[in-house]
Amino acid sequence: MQQISEEPTAQALAAAAARPTKSNRQGLHYMLGAQGMIFEETVFAVGATLERILTEVHLFGEFAAKLASAHSVQDWNAVGRECSQHQLEFVRRDCDRLLRHSERLIDAASHFLSNRQ
Repeated sequence: MQQISEEPTAQALAAAAARPTKSNRQGLHYMLGAQGMIFEETVFAVGATLERILTEVHLFGEFAAKLASAHSVQDWNAVGRECSQHQLEFVRRDCDRLLRHSERLIDAASHFLSNRQ
């Protein structure tokens, strides 16, 4: 009858030691990549928010200036129509920007998840 050796070989020990190292490396890569993506998204969100605030303030300033220069009800109606048109254009541009950002985010996430090895 053959005896089974209780002592592991050097190759078995090296293989066992390499497995946790590889999984730790992959885990670290995954966590650092996710942290980088979160940081990039935070920076982008702050920039987009500031840009939106500046645009809204600019539109409100235009509205206030035009409303102050209007002297009749007809002028007020014209100001209202013109400013609402500007607001609709702003919302359209904002939706386009959101769509482009969503596409970029999906591409980055799929690229990150596909390169996890």
